[in-house]
Order: sequence, then structure tokens, then C-alpha cells
Amino acid sequence: MKIIINDYIPFKGFKAMYFCGFLFVRRGSSLTERDIRHESIHHAQAKELLFIFFYLWYGIEYLVRLFLPGNAYRNLSFEREAYENEANADYLKTRKHYSFLKYYANKRLS
Repeated sequence: MKIIINDYIPFKGFKAMYFCGFLFVRRGSSLTERDIRHESIHHAQAKELLFIFFYLWYGIEYLVRLFLPGNAYRNLSFEREAYENEANADYLKTRKHYSFLKYYANKRLS
């Protein structure tokens, strides 16, 4: 995953955003190892879904979750897996393929 520091992506108020093998970092933001692990989990998810299906699934799930209780973004299966495991330095070494699926049906966050 290549890191690109710039002034435009992501939008103001965000420090980093993963897209197609690139991690875009807002200039002036400081990334922690935890942040990089979070985005690396997204990279693993995207690779196993051949990138295009990752973004299709992400977008459709987000639209559906907009109409459900709780925070649509935080309740996405991809985000739940990344947030729950970003502190575990060994997670990507032991992660099974399609692990995000177990977060899809589990209890929603607020």
C-alpha cells in the first residue's frame, strides 16, 4: 500500500482514506501505527474482493445502513472489522479470508 500525502484527499476533517491500494493522507495529519493497521485491513478486504466488489459492497451496505438505527459508517462490516482489530499488530498475519462477513450480521454499534 503506497502512502500519498496531499492537500485534497481526504476531505477536511479526516486524516486518511484508503482507495485502490493507496492511502491518501491529509497534509499536516500524523498517522499512528494503529491508523496504518486500520487502513491495511481495508487493503486486505479490497484485495480479496478484487477491489471493485469491495467498493460496490461498501456503497450498497452504507446506503442500506443509512435507514437502520445507529451510525451507518461505524456499523459497516468492513469498518467494524477494521476498528475491532486495528490495535492487534498480528491481526493481518492471522486474519482469515472474508473475515468481514462475521461482522455483517452481528450486533450493531451505536
